Amino acid sequence: MKKRVIVTAALLIAAIAAGGVYLTHFQPLERAAAAPAPPPAVPIVAGTVDQHDVPIYLSGVGTVIAYNTDVVRAQIQGQIISINFTEGQTVHAGDLLAQIDPRPYQALIDQYTANLERDQAQLVNAQANLTRYTTLGEKGWATPQLLETQKAQVGQLQAAIKADQALIDAAKVQLSFTRLTSPIDGVVGIRQIDVGNIISPSSTNGLVVVTQINPISLIFTLPETVLPRIQQQQEKTKAPLAVLAYSQDDTTLLDQGVLGLVNNEILQTTGSIQLKANFANQQHKLWPGELVNARLLVDTRQNGLTVAASAVQQGPNGAYVYVVNPNDTVETRPVKVAQISGGQALIDSGLTANEQVVVDGQYKLQPGTRVTMLHGKAAQEAIAQSAQQAPIP
Repeated sequence: MKKRVIVTAALLIAAIAAGGVYLTHFQPLERAAAAPAPPPAVPIVAGTVDQHDVPIYLSGVGTVIAYNTDVVRAQIQGQIISINFTEGQTVHAGDLLAQIDPRPYQALIDQYTANLERDQAQLVNAQANLTRYTTLGEKGWATPQLLETQKAQVGQLQAAIKADQALIDAAKVQLSFTRLTSPIDGVVGIRQIDVGNIISPSSTNGLVVVTQINPISLIFTLPETVLPRIQQQQEKTKAPLAVLAYSQDDTTLLDQGVLGLVNNEILQTTGSIQLKANFANQQHKLWPGELVNARLLVDTRQNGLTVAASAVQQGPNGAYVYVVNPNDTVETRPVKVAQISGGQALIDSGLTANEQVVVDGQYKLQPGTRVTMLHGKAAQEAIAQSAQQAPIP
């Protein structure tokens, strides 16, 4: 009996020791294995809220209009014997574009010149006769009627000479029309007639169209509600307002010009006002008929706050950004955006200078998410990989 009590006690002590070992070593391990690991930090690209003077633009869509567009037409009829330009060539005023056969018109000049010389010879003879008859008349050997007749003949020949000279001058003008020249500086378009064909003033398409490329104009529209703002700025600056022309995707600055005209009426059908800007267009980036985005500079915001436009997100309650806190977590911050231009968003309210905001990688974020900021090539690669893994909305 005593031996059985001792064995039972030993087994009890062993069980208690095993339980202590389990509670001390194995149970914490099991708890650690069962607890979820904290989520990894989300890689993002952050940007700083900058503070500087920001230009304020009014944006509209417009069409490029050539300063001058001329159709080169013939003023006489004749056969084209040469084409002296290449399609798309830049030409200057007075450059020869085509030559009409000049021989028929030169022949007329020769004929009228011969008539002039004949009449001039007859006039010399008539004047000599008039001199002789005058002398005879003074001596009573010539009748007054003969003198009057001779004077009339001299006057008739003088008039004939004037008529001959007028015909020569007119024929020379016609001859000059055989040279089809450019009336302006510009670029020639597609040739409308070939060598050997007959051209005339009634030809519908003429020879070619010459379009002046520089300078050039842009006509664009803005809502009529901004008209007082434009007029106020014009009164304030006393100088033409600057206008920027951008490509349709709004990424490429094509040229910078000045506002030349605010049209004298508002388009009632659209409630908009037309404006005309002028550009030097030295690099020929603006082309007639091109559709471009116009930005009219109307003000400059002093010490404005800007962030990358990609930082601004749209939610059910409006625009917001993700702000990076000092503890590397993010929070959402509602913002009011004044304008987005050139990839930068001008912020009216919601941010302060030098704050860090998320400019890329927002799709995995929510308030309180821990983030890690990447830079340079690592940031681009991480964001590109995240974009590939992003769920399709």
